[in-house]
Amino acid sequence: MSDADFALARLTTRTYIGRSFPLRFDTSRDFGQPARYVNKVFDEEPLDVGEFEWEVVTLSESARTQVRLMLAREQGVVRQMVVQKVKTTRSVAKLETILKLNRDQTGRFINTIKLLDQVPIEGDDRTVVDDDILRAVIEDPHGIEELYRQERGQLTQLIQNDSSARDVIALAHRREELANFRMLLDEDDRFDAEAERVGGPEKVWQQFLERNPWVLGIGLAGQLLTSWDDDRLEQVVAGHSVAGPGKRADGMLRTTGVIRSMVFAEIKHHRTALLDTRDYRPGCWAPSKELAGGVTQVQQTVYRAVQQLSDKFADKDAEGGNLGTDTYLIRPRSFLIVGHLGQLLSGNGNVIDEKQRSFELYRRNLYEPDILTFDELLARAEWLLSEAEDQAQ
Repeated sequence: MSDADFALARLTTRTYIGRSFPLRFDTSRDFGQPARYVNKVFDEEPLDVGEFEWEVVTLSESARTQVRLMLAREQGVVRQMVVQKVKTTRSVAKLETILKLNRDQTGRFINTIKLLDQVPIEGDDRTVVDDDILRAVIEDPHGIEELYRQERGQLTQLIQNDSSARDVIALAHRREELANFRMLLDEDDRFDAEAERVGGPEKVWQQFLERNPWVLGIGLAGQLLTSWDDDRLEQVVAGHSVAGPGKRADGMLRTTGVIRSMVFAEIKHHRTALLDTRDYRPGCWAPSKELAGGVTQVQQTVYRAVQQLSDKFADKDAEGGNLGTDTYLIRPRSFLIVGHLGQLLSGNGNVIDEKQRSFELYRRNLYEPDILTFDELLARAEWLLSEAEDQAQ
Protein backbone atom coordinates (compact mmCIF):
# COMPACT_ATOMS: atom_id res chain seq x y z
CA MET A 1 0.00 0.00 0.00
CA SER A 2 1.15 3.51 -0.80
CA ASP A 3 1.17 6.39 1.66
CA ALA A 4 -1.98 7.71 -0.02
CA ASP A 5 -3.74 4.35 0.44
CA PHE A 6 -2.81 4.39 4.11
CA ALA A 7 -4.20 7.94 4.39
CA LEU A 8 -7.49 6.78 2.88
CA ALA A 9 -7.67 3.76 5.22
CA ARG A 10 -7.10 5.70 8.42
CA LEU A 11 -10.00 6.60 10.72
CA THR A 12 -10.66 10.20 11.66
CA THR A 13 -11.33 9.15 15.26
CA ARG A 14 -7.78 7.90 15.78
CA THR A 15 -4.25 9.29 15.89
CA TYR A 16 -1.64 7.04 14.30
CA ILE A 17 1.85 6.92 15.79
CA GLY A 18 4.38 5.00 13.69
CA ARG A 19 7.35 2.90 14.72
CA SER A 20 10.58 4.62 15.67
CA PHE A 21 13.41 4.58 13.10
CA PRO A 22 16.87 6.18 12.73
CA LEU A 23 16.75 9.31 10.61
CA ARG A 24 18.76 8.90 7.37
CA PHE A 25 18.72 12.40 5.89
CA ASP A 26 22.43 13.15 5.40
CA THR A 27 21.95 16.92 5.47
CA SER A 28 19.81 16.95 8.60
CA ARG A 29 21.26 17.89 11.97
CA ASP A 30 19.15 15.01 13.32
CA PHE A 31 20.94 12.41 11.17
CA GLY A 32 21.11 9.09 13.00
CA GLN A 33 18.74 10.25 15.73
CA PRO A 34 15.50 8.34 16.51
CA ALA A 35 12.41 9.61 14.70
CA ARG A 36 8.80 8.61 14.14
CA TYR A 37 5.71 9.85 12.33
CA VAL A 38 2.39 10.91 13.81
CA ASN A 39 -0.57 11.04 11.41
CA LYS A 40 -4.04 12.47 11.77
CA VAL A 41 -6.68 12.60 9.03
CA PHE A 42 -9.69 14.90 8.72
CA ASP A 43 -12.71 14.62 6.43
CA GLU A 44 -14.39 17.79 5.30
CA GLU A 45 -18.10 18.21 5.89
CA PRO A 46 -20.12 17.44 2.72
CA LEU A 47 -21.05 20.54 0.76
CA ASP A 48 -24.73 21.44 1.08
CA VAL A 49 -25.69 22.22 -2.57
CA GLY A 50 -29.32 22.86 -1.76
CA GLU A 51 -31.45 23.24 -4.93
CA PHE A 52 -28.49 24.00 -7.24
CA GLU A 53 -27.81 21.64 -10.12
CA TRP A 54 -24.22 20.74 -10.94
CA GLU A 55 -22.95 19.63 -14.31
CA VAL A 56 -19.94 17.91 -12.69
CA VAL A 57 -21.16 14.68 -11.16
CA THR A 58 -17.78 13.04 -10.34
CA LEU A 59 -15.07 14.35 -8.05
CA SER A 60 -11.41 14.13 -9.01
CA GLU A 61 -10.24 14.39 -5.35
CA SER A 62 -11.54 13.19 -2.02
CA ALA A 63 -12.57 15.48 0.83
CA ARG A 64 -9.81 14.10 3.06
CA THR A 65 -6.81 15.97 4.52
CA GLN A 66 -3.90 14.42 6.40
CA VAL A 67 -1.62 16.17 8.88
CA ARG A 68 1.73 14.41 9.24
CA LEU A 69 4.19 15.26 12.00
CA MET A 70 7.74 13.96 12.26
CA LEU A 71 9.15 13.74 15.78
CA ALA A 72 12.94 13.61 16.01
CA ARG A 73 15.78 13.48 18.52
CA GLU A 74 13.78 13.80 21.75
CA GLN A 75 10.24 13.74 23.09
CA GLY A 76 8.11 16.71 22.10
CA VAL A 77 10.42 17.99 19.34
CA VAL A 78 8.63 18.23 15.98
CA ARG A 79 11.10 18.31 13.10
CA GLN A 80 8.54 18.74 10.35
CA MET A 81 4.82 19.16 9.74
CA VAL A 82 3.15 18.43 6.42
CA VAL A 83 -0.49 19.04 5.48
CA GLN A 84 -1.53 16.83 2.56
CA LYS A 85 -4.61 16.57 0.37
CA VAL A 86 -5.65 13.07 -0.63
CA LYS A 87 -6.50 12.96 -4.37
CA THR A 88 -8.02 10.10 -6.30
CA THR A 89 -7.85 9.74 -10.07
CA ARG A 90 -9.31 6.62 -11.75
CA SER A 91 -9.36 4.95 -8.29
CA VAL A 92 -5.67 5.73 -7.75
CA ALA A 93 -4.93 7.66 -4.59
CA LYS A 94 -2.24 10.32 -4.48
CA LEU A 95 -1.02 12.75 -1.85
CA GLU A 96 -0.59 16.43 -2.69
CA THR A 97 1.35 18.59 -0.25
CA ILE A 98 -0.47 21.85 0.42
CA LEU A 99 1.62 23.04 3.40
CA LYS A 100 5.06 22.04 4.64
CA LEU A 101 6.67 23.56 7.73
CA ASN A 102 10.22 23.04 8.97
CA ARG A 103 11.27 22.67 12.59
CA ASP A 104 11.19 26.37 13.50
CA GLN A 105 7.95 27.05 11.62
CA THR A 106 6.28 24.03 13.19
CA GLY A 107 7.37 25.17 16.65
CA ARG A 108 5.81 28.59 16.11
CA PHE A 109 2.60 27.02 14.84
CA ILE A 110 2.33 24.66 17.82
CA ASN A 111 3.01 27.51 20.26
CA THR A 112 0.18 29.45 18.66
CA ILE A 113 -2.15 26.49 19.26
CA LYS A 114 -1.03 26.36 22.90
CA LEU A 115 -1.73 30.07 23.26
CA LEU A 116 -5.39 29.56 22.35
CA ASP A 117 -6.15 28.21 25.83
CA GLN A 118 -5.20 31.60 27.28
CA VAL A 119 -6.98 33.90 24.80
CA PRO A 120 -10.27 35.29 26.18
CA ILE A 121 -13.18 35.11 23.76
CA GLU A 122 -14.11 38.75 24.43
CA GLY A 123 -11.88 41.80 24.33
CA ASP A 124 -11.84 45.31 22.91
CA ASP A 125 -8.08 45.58 22.38
CA ARG A 126 -6.04 43.99 19.62
CA THR A 127 -2.87 42.27 20.85
CA VAL A 128 0.26 41.24 18.97
CA VAL A 129 2.56 38.70 20.65
CA ASP A 130 6.07 38.20 19.27
CA ASP A 131 6.88 34.55 18.40
CA ASP A 132 10.18 34.64 20.27
CA ILE A 133 8.52 35.92 23.43
CA LEU A 134 5.73 33.36 23.12
CA ARG A 135 8.26 30.55 22.80
CA ALA A 136 10.19 31.85 25.79
CA VAL A 137 7.03 31.92 27.91
CA ILE A 138 6.04 28.37 26.96
CA GLU A 139 9.52 26.84 27.23
CA ASP A 140 10.59 28.77 30.32
CA PRO A 141 8.13 30.13 32.91
CA HIS A 142 10.56 32.98 33.58
CA GLY A 143 10.10 34.06 29.96
CA ILE A 144 6.99 35.90 31.13
CA GLU A 145 9.37 38.52 32.53
CA GLU A 146 10.53 39.36 29.00
CA LEU A 147 6.94 39.45 27.80
CA TYR A 148 6.04 41.82 30.61
CA ARG A 149 9.01 44.06 29.80
CA GLN A 150 7.94 44.47 26.19
CA GLU A 151 4.16 44.42 26.61
CA ARG A 152 3.74 45.94 30.06
CA GLY A 153 0.85 48.21 29.15
CA GLN A 154 -1.26 45.47 27.57
CA LEU A 155 -0.58 42.98 30.35
CA THR A 156 -1.37 45.56 33.01
CA GLN A 157 -4.73 46.23 31.36
CA LEU A 158 -5.48 42.50 31.19
CA ILE A 159 -4.67 42.10 34.87
CA GLN A 160 -6.82 45.07 35.85
CA ASN A 161 -9.75 43.54 33.96
CA ASP A 162 -9.23 40.09 35.52
CA SER A 163 -10.45 39.91 39.11
CA SER A 164 -8.83 36.52 39.69
CA ALA A 165 -5.48 37.87 38.46
CA ARG A 166 -5.76 40.80 40.86
CA ASP A 167 -6.46 38.36 43.68
CA VAL A 168 -3.40 36.28 42.80
CA ILE A 169 -1.16 39.34 42.72
CA ALA A 170 -2.52 40.65 46.02
CA LEU A 171 -2.03 37.29 47.71
CA ALA A 172 1.49 36.96 46.30
CA HIS A 173 2.37 40.42 47.63
CA ARG A 174 1.01 39.55 51.07
CA ARG A 175 2.95 36.29 51.08
CA GLU A 176 6.11 38.25 50.28
CA GLU A 177 5.41 40.72 53.09
CA LEU A 178 4.87 37.92 55.61
CA ALA A 179 8.17 36.34 54.53
CA ASN A 180 9.78 39.70 55.30
CA PHE A 181 7.94 39.72 58.66
CA ARG A 182 9.41 36.34 59.53
CA MET A 183 12.93 37.32 58.49
CA LEU A 184 12.77 40.40 60.70
CA LEU A 185 11.75 38.16 63.60
CA ASP A 186 14.31 35.43 62.99
CA GLU A 187 17.37 37.19 61.57
CA ASP A 188 19.02 39.47 64.13
CA ASP A 189 21.50 41.02 61.69
CA ARG A 190 18.76 41.99 59.27
CA PHE A 191 16.61 43.49 62.01
CA ASP A 192 19.56 45.44 63.47
CA ALA A 193 20.39 46.90 60.06
CA GLU A 194 16.78 47.90 59.47
CA ALA A 195 16.50 49.44 62.95
CA GLU A 196 19.59 51.52 62.32
CA ARG A 197 18.24 52.65 58.97
CA VAL A 198 14.82 53.79 60.20
CA GLY A 199 15.81 55.10 63.64
CA GLY A 200 15.00 52.42 66.20
CA PRO A 201 13.50 48.94 66.69
CA GLU A 202 9.96 50.16 67.26
CA LYS A 203 10.12 52.19 64.05
CA VAL A 204 10.83 49.00 62.10
CA TRP A 205 7.50 47.50 63.11
CA GLN A 206 5.67 50.82 62.93
CA GLN A 207 6.64 51.23 59.28
CA PHE A 208 6.01 47.58 58.44
CA LEU A 209 2.48 47.70 59.82
CA GLU A 210 1.80 51.03 58.10
CA ARG A 211 2.68 49.30 54.81
CA ASN A 212 0.54 46.30 55.77
CA PRO A 213 -2.42 47.46 57.87
CA TRP A 214 -4.23 44.24 56.90
CA VAL A 215 -1.95 42.37 59.35
CA LEU A 216 -3.51 44.31 62.21
CA GLY A 217 -6.94 44.28 60.63
CA ILE A 218 -7.20 40.49 60.60
CA GLY A 219 -4.75 39.68 63.37
CA LEU A 220 -6.13 41.45 66.41
CA ALA A 221 -9.84 40.95 66.81
CA GLY A 222 -12.87 39.07 65.57
CA GLN A 223 -14.04 42.30 63.94
CA LEU A 224 -12.30 43.67 60.88
CA LEU A 225 -10.14 46.61 61.92
CA THR A 226 -9.10 49.30 59.46
CA SER A 227 -6.51 52.03 59.83
CA TRP A 228 -7.86 55.40 60.86
CA ASP A 229 -5.66 57.04 58.23
CA ASP A 230 -4.77 55.40 54.92
CA ASP A 231 -1.17 56.63 55.15
CA ARG A 232 -0.32 56.50 58.85
CA LEU A 233 -1.23 54.32 61.78
CA GLU A 234 0.34 56.70 64.29
CA GLN A 235 -2.02 59.48 65.32
CA VAL A 236 -2.39 62.12 68.02
CA VAL A 237 -5.51 60.77 69.66
CA ALA A 238 -6.34 63.83 71.73
CA GLY A 239 -4.82 66.51 69.54
CA HIS A 240 -5.51 68.65 66.52
CA SER A 241 -5.26 65.68 64.11
CA VAL A 242 -8.30 64.04 65.69
CA ALA A 243 -10.03 66.28 68.18
CA GLY A 244 -7.80 68.01 70.81
CA PRO A 245 -4.20 68.25 72.23
CA GLY A 246 -2.80 65.13 73.71
CA LYS A 247 -1.28 61.74 73.40
CA ARG A 248 0.12 59.81 70.48
CA ALA A 249 -0.89 56.20 69.77
CA ASP A 250 1.26 53.89 67.66
CA GLY A 251 -1.77 52.38 65.98
CA MET A 252 -5.15 54.02 65.73
CA LEU A 253 -7.81 51.87 64.09
CA ARG A 254 -11.53 51.44 64.05
CA THR A 255 -13.99 48.64 63.52
CA THR A 256 -15.94 48.35 60.30
CA GLY A 257 -19.68 48.01 59.94
CA VAL A 258 -22.74 50.19 60.19
CA ILE A 259 -21.48 51.49 63.53
CA ARG A 260 -17.75 52.14 63.88
CA SER A 261 -15.79 52.17 67.11
CA MET A 262 -12.29 53.39 67.85
CA VAL A 263 -9.53 50.87 68.58
CA PHE A 264 -6.05 51.61 69.93
CA ALA A 265 -2.85 49.65 69.43
CA GLU A 266 0.51 50.28 71.05
CA ILE A 267 3.39 48.74 69.10
CA LYS A 268 6.67 47.89 70.83
CA HIS A 269 9.14 45.41 69.28
CA HIS A 270 9.74 41.68 69.45
CA ARG A 271 12.81 41.98 71.67
CA THR A 272 10.91 43.82 74.40
CA ALA A 273 11.14 41.66 77.51
CA LEU A 274 7.91 40.00 78.63
CA LEU A 275 9.10 39.02 82.12
CA ASP A 276 11.56 40.28 84.67
CA THR A 277 15.10 38.93 84.53
CA ARG A 278 14.68 37.11 87.88
CA ASP A 279 11.74 35.35 89.45
CA TYR A 280 9.90 37.36 92.08
CA ARG A 281 9.30 34.25 94.17
CA PRO A 282 10.08 30.62 93.29
CA GLY A 283 7.95 29.77 90.24
CA CYS A 284 6.54 33.32 90.02
CA TRP A 285 7.78 35.68 87.32
CA ALA A 286 6.62 39.29 87.37
CA PRO A 287 6.00 41.18 84.14
CA SER A 288 8.98 43.17 82.94
CA LYS A 289 9.19 46.90 83.49
CA GLU A 290 8.75 47.41 79.74
CA LEU A 291 5.62 45.24 79.60
CA ALA A 292 4.03 46.85 82.66
CA GLY A 293 4.94 50.27 81.33
CA GLY A 294 3.41 49.47 77.93
CA VAL A 295 0.18 48.40 79.61
CA THR A 296 0.01 51.62 81.59
CA GLN A 297 0.81 53.65 78.48
CA VAL A 298 -2.11 52.11 76.56
CA GLN A 299 -4.48 52.59 79.47
CA GLN A 300 -3.52 56.25 79.83
CA THR A 301 -3.91 56.85 76.10
CA VAL A 302 -7.38 55.36 76.03
CA TYR A 303 -8.44 57.17 79.21
CA ARG A 304 -7.33 60.57 77.94
CA ALA A 305 -8.95 60.05 74.55
CA VAL A 306 -12.29 59.12 76.12
CA GLN A 307 -12.11 62.04 78.55
CA GLN A 308 -11.50 64.60 75.83
CA LEU A 309 -13.45 63.13 72.94
CA SER A 310 -16.51 61.95 74.90
CA ASP A 311 -18.53 58.98 73.64
CA LYS A 312 -18.28 59.82 69.96
CA PHE A 313 -17.19 62.43 67.48
CA ALA A 314 -18.00 63.21 63.89
CA ASP A 315 -15.77 61.89 61.12
CA LYS A 316 -14.31 64.67 59.01
CA ASP A 317 -12.37 64.82 55.78
CA ALA A 318 -8.92 66.40 55.33
CA GLU A 319 -10.46 69.88 55.02
CA GLY A 320 -12.73 69.56 58.03
CA GLY A 321 -15.89 68.68 56.19
CA ASN A 322 -18.37 66.50 58.07
CA LEU A 323 -18.63 63.05 56.47
CA GLY A 324 -21.97 62.33 58.09
CA THR A 325 -20.72 59.38 60.16
CA ASP A 326 -19.59 59.04 63.77
CA THR A 327 -16.88 57.02 65.47
CA TYR A 328 -17.71 55.79 68.95
CA LEU A 329 -15.43 55.59 72.02
CA ILE A 330 -17.58 53.54 74.38
CA ARG A 331 -14.94 51.54 76.27
CA PRO A 332 -12.77 51.27 73.13
CA ARG A 333 -10.72 48.15 72.66
CA SER A 334 -6.97 48.42 72.97
CA PHE A 335 -4.02 46.19 72.17
CA LEU A 336 -0.38 46.02 73.13
CA ILE A 337 1.83 44.26 70.59
CA VAL A 338 5.04 43.34 72.32
CA GLY A 339 7.76 40.71 72.69
CA HIS A 340 8.08 37.14 71.48
CA LEU A 341 6.96 33.90 73.10
CA GLY A 342 10.43 32.49 72.43
CA GLN A 343 11.48 34.32 75.59
CA LEU A 344 9.55 31.70 77.56
CA LEU A 345 11.64 28.82 76.21
CA SER A 346 14.81 27.26 77.54
CA GLY A 347 18.07 27.22 75.60
CA ASN A 348 17.03 23.83 74.21
CA GLY A 349 13.73 25.21 72.93
CA ASN A 350 11.53 23.72 75.64
CA VAL A 351 8.75 25.64 77.36
CA ILE A 352 9.59 26.84 80.87
CA ASP A 353 6.28 26.14 82.56
CA GLU A 354 6.65 28.72 85.36
CA LYS A 355 7.40 31.51 82.89
CA GLN A 356 4.65 30.53 80.50
CA ARG A 357 2.10 30.26 83.32
CA SER A 358 3.13 33.60 84.85
CA PHE A 359 2.85 35.42 81.52
CA GLU A 360 -0.47 33.87 80.53
CA LEU A 361 -2.06 34.53 83.92
CA TYR A 362 -0.92 38.14 83.78
CA ARG A 363 -2.30 38.95 80.35
CA ARG A 364 -5.51 36.95 80.68
CA ASN A 365 -6.41 38.71 83.92
CA LEU A 366 -5.97 42.16 82.39
CA TYR A 367 -9.26 43.81 81.48
CA GLU A 368 -7.42 46.01 78.99
CA PRO A 369 -5.36 46.07 76.90
CA ASP A 370 -5.18 42.74 75.12
CA ILE A 371 -1.54 41.65 74.87
CA LEU A 372 -0.35 39.99 71.68
CA THR A 373 3.21 38.97 70.83
CA PHE A 374 4.75 39.51 67.39
CA ASP A 375 5.09 35.79 66.68
CA GLU A 376 1.38 35.31 67.48
CA LEU A 377 0.49 38.15 65.13
CA LEU A 378 2.57 36.56 62.37
CA ALA A 379 1.14 33.07 62.93
CA ARG A 380 -2.44 34.31 62.67
CA ALA A 381 -1.71 36.34 59.53
CA GLU A 382 0.04 33.36 57.89
CA TRP A 383 -2.86 31.03 58.66
CA LEU A 384 -5.49 33.41 57.29
CA LEU A 385 -3.41 34.05 54.17
CA SER A 386 -3.10 30.29 53.57
CA GLU A 387 -6.86 29.96 53.84
CA ALA A 388 -7.32 32.76 51.30
CA GLU A 389 -4.83 31.13 48.91
CA ASP A 390 -6.62 27.78 49.18
CA GLN A 391 -9.93 29.42 48.31
CA ALA A 392 -8.37 31.25 45.36
CA GLN A 393 -7.19 28.00 43.72
